[in-house]
Formats: sequence, structure tokens, C-alpha cells
Amino acid sequence: MTSASTPAPSAGPLAGFRVIELGGIGPGPFCAMLLGDLGAEVVRIDRPEEAGSAPSRGILHRNRRSITVDLKQPAGVRLIKDLAAGADVLLEGFRPGVTERLGLGPDALRAVKPALVYGRMTGWGQDGPLAQEPGHDINYIALTGALHAIGPKGGDPVVPLNLVGDFGGGGMLLAVGVLAAALHARATGTGQVVDAAMTDGSALLLAHTLGFLAAGRWTTERGTNILDGAAPYYAVYRCADGEHIAFGSAEPRFYATLLRVLGLAGDPDFTVQDDRDKWPVMKARIAQVVAGRTRDEWSKAFEDKEACFAPVLSMTEAPSHPHNAARGTFLVGEEGAIQPSPAPRFSATPNAVPRPARVVGADTDAVLAAAGYDAGSIAALRAANTVG
Repeated sequence: MTSASTPAPSAGPLAGFRVIELGGIGPGPFCAMLLGDLGAEVVRIDRPEEAGSAPSRGILHRNRRSITVDLKQPAGVRLIKDLAAGADVLLEGFRPGVTERLGLGPDALRAVKPALVYGRMTGWGQDGPLAQEPGHDINYIALTGALHAIGPKGGDPVVPLNLVGDFGGGGMLLAVGVLAAALHARATGTGQVVDAAMTDGSALLLAHTLGFLAAGRWTTERGTNILDGAAPYYAVYRCADGEHIAFGSAEPRFYATLLRVLGLAGDPDFTVQDDRDKWPVMKARIAQVVAGRTRDEWSKAFEDKEACFAPVLSMTEAPSHPHNAARGTFLVGEEGAIQPSPAPRFSATPNAVPRPARVVGADTDAVLAAAGYDAGSIAALRAANTVG
């Protein structure tokens, strides 16, 4: 990896695209990471008292420059406005109204730069009865139906990490939104506010499932549907060694291959793939067969068979799988730290190897100097604790 002490030039399709990130946690930093991975010049703003500390979320904070600014001081507000004047996007993840009270709301900053895109990341959104309520990923996906749909039949909903709300329905949605707004701003010279809410985003991720529901092909009872683990050919099974394998053999030809490799091709219970009355029997029989071999033995048995098969790997196992290794899906540091490689991939503007997260505030002088502050002005800001 590139040295943390010497930020490398940006590469990727967003080279030259400038982003100011008002420091937060979770989905906002994930959005900034995605933009930075794609080559954007991202400057993260943290509080002066954090200056000199190690980044608390190293991977999410990669590909940034780090400065510290007291946003409650008038001089700090002026400083952010100076930085925003040279930026394409500003990202913030506070409760609605916080940045307005600081004097850094959309109107204040777009008065400095009319083309600025102002990206806002919240759970509930900028308006609505719950807008000022606290919450986390689990609460947002609970309200949209996403959490209710995940889990076994007759069991409780299963928490899908914080992938659905924070990251898929939050940070990634915000990244799409600010890039769309930036294209509009470049065409018209007019910026706008992007209101990305995790409730909206997790609802959006349900589009396919809601389509099934509307067509009468989905029920709201967990664990009874094709894609929620009920279908015997689209499920996870335990192997002899306690590890697991996953089948996604939904199409008829893949289903036929699945049965052939499992030795069940002639079993009359499996004649009609989508006979839901038979699913429990079919699933129990497959579980019995799978339990007779280890995960690696099944991986070998299904190799090159085109049955839509994969072993269920842990996060520490995944980087060494031959496919992931060949594509470089993960990066593994000298001390064994695992992180995802930038994605997607671009033919003409490839992404650079990610730069490690910086010590908080490490780039304060350099960023301010680039914004036009001389050494005396920077020293005065530091003496007043406006910057760390």
C-alpha cells in the first residue's frame, strides 16, 4: 500500500472531483470512501480535540486528507466556507437542522458556491414525524419491512449486519445521489440538496421483492419464499465439518445439475421443482445428503458443474479463495488486515491502490495552504484552537 505519510495523486474516474466531508460515522464516511476510491479528492473535517489521534475506523477513512476544525467558532465556519468554495460536494450526516444552526446549512454554503452539491445522510430523512428521533440501521430497516422479511419460518427476524440500512440503503445511495446532482450542476451551474435517508434507501432495495409481492409470488410470512431460504434449491446447508455451503440453483438446468451432483436426480420427491408442499421434504433430504461430506469435499464435487454453488466463507477465509485472489477482490496488509479493493473497475480510468487512513488532522496545514491561508493565518487559527 501507499505510505500514509505521503498522499498519492488521485486516480480513477473522479480525479479532480473535490469533496468536503463533515466527520461522522457509518454511512456518511462510507459514501466518502466510495468517492475517494474512485479518485475524488476528499477532505474530512474532525474536531480539534481529536487531532493527532489514530483514525477510529481505518478502512472507512481511507483515501482522504484529514483536517480538524472547530465548527462552533466563527473562524471555523469561515474556513469551511472557504473550502466549500473550491469543492464540488459537501457531505454531512447530522440530525436535520444542525448544520443550519452552525451557519453551514445548504443556503449558507451555496451562497458561496451556487454549484455546490450538498449531500445529507440521515436515517429518517430531513422531514417527517421521526426526522428528529435518534436511530440506527436496525430501526430504519424495521420501519420499511426489510427486517421483517429476513429470517426463518416461525422464527424471529434476523439482523443482516448493518448492510441494508447503513451501507446499501445509506452510504451507497448517497454516493449515487451526489454524483447525479454533480452531473446536473456541471450542466447547469446550479447545485442542490441531496436528501438520502436510510428508510428511503432500504425501501428502494426492496424493489425486486415488492415486485414479487405485487405479482402474488411472495408472502409476508418469513421463510416461505423462493429467495428467503425456504426453497430447497436456494438455501444454505451444514456440512459434515460444521461449515456451510450455499445453493442458488433456481433455473431448471441448474436445478437438474444440483440433483445430479447430490445423487437425487431419480428421487420422485424432486420431480417438480416448485412444488411448495414438497419443499420441507426436499430440504430435509438435501440437508441429510450434504451433512455426509465436508465443505471442501462438496466444493470439489461441484467444481465446474454449473449448479450455482459456493462455499460459505468467513471474512478471513474469503481473500484466499482462488477467484477472489485472482481478481484482487480484497487487499491484505502486512499485518494481515483485510480490506475490500475499490469497485467497480474501469477500463480507461483504473482506480489507484487505496491510501491508508491518515492520523486525524495530519493534513490541516497543507489543506489550508492550498485554500489560500498563509503561515501566519494558520498559526493564528491554531492559537485560537480553531484548528487542531
